[in-house]
Amino acid sequence: MFEAILAPFRWIMSWILGAFHSVLEAVGLPSDSGWTWALSILLLVVLIRTLLIPLFVKQINAQRAMQTLQPELKKLQAKYKGKKDQLSRQAMALEQQALMKEHGANPFAACLPLLLQMPFFFALYQVLVQARGAAERGEGMDALSADQIRSFESSQVFGAQMSDTFMGALGQPGGTPVVVVALALILLMSGSMFFMQKMLMTKNMNQTALEGPMMQTQQVMLYAMPLIFGIGGINFPIGVLLYWTYSNFWAVGQQWWIIRNNPTPGSLAEQELNERRAAKGLPPVGTKVTEAAATAGSAHAASRESTGPVLNGEAQPSAGGQRPQPQRKNRRKK
Repeated sequence: MFEAILAPFRWIMSWILGAFHSVLEAVGLPSDSGWTWALSILLLVVLIRTLLIPLFVKQINAQRAMQTLQPELKKLQAKYKGKKDQLSRQAMALEQQALMKEHGANPFAACLPLLLQMPFFFALYQVLVQARGAAERGEGMDALSADQIRSFESSQVFGAQMSDTFMGALGQPGGTPVVVVALALILLMSGSMFFMQKMLMTKNMNQTALEGPMMQTQQVMLYAMPLIFGIGGINFPIGVLLYWTYSNFWAVGQQWWIIRNNPTPGSLAEQELNERRAAKGLPPVGTKVTEAAATAGSAHAASRESTGPVLNGEAQPSAGGQRPQPQRKNRRKK
């Protein structure tokens, strides 16, 4: 069943990978070079991550809705504190669902980009793992021709082939380059994932979210996700490690841009953005000019236009107007 589900994804991934390799070969890059295949994987990541941008925006909105909802969830938890009966639990769950629906919050939306990437990730994993066997048989695989499979399998990056793994090369003669390349990619993959989560927690969460139960989930993800991928990475082919490292660096850049230019209200990132705007003479984020201020500004401008500039304490006439008569100062009483 799993193979049947992944079959169309595997064909799509192999077709796109082969198409990018053909384009790079057409522009003059060597066909059998590992760097050509590494660049093909990079273009594959750019395509997939670009298609996932709408889901990333939905993820950001869902996370902010959950942060806004934290005070209401705290009140709801206080309301049902100490009530362990079935009816109270059901009532609390229904009220919680109603709150989330009202605010448009969805705790699972934050996982959508990752979940939708997984079929493509497993498909690419199967393509790279099975490439060696197909190359030995001289056969094509999915949308890749026999020549492309041979080129892919024989290509190297710093002495490591795309289908090599850390565990497969460990202790093997001539396996040192593979171990070094795989270990470097595992560290980059896990480190970028940790940095991305840490940046989200320290920069783009408001005080309510930092003190709420959501923070506990973020703390778990901060250490659990890099650890899981780091341990699993020892069995990933070099090509898959490249794919996931590229994807993480894209996500870090994407998240940095969002946090810098459109931060969560009440977060440290918003405070830093307002400081940058103040240095440029701009109002804080979300500040709107009121109608009264706009009217007062218009009246002031009209007054200056009618009376002209002020010199030496007296109003000067405007073009085409008469000089206003000076007013006598009140005499001081003895």
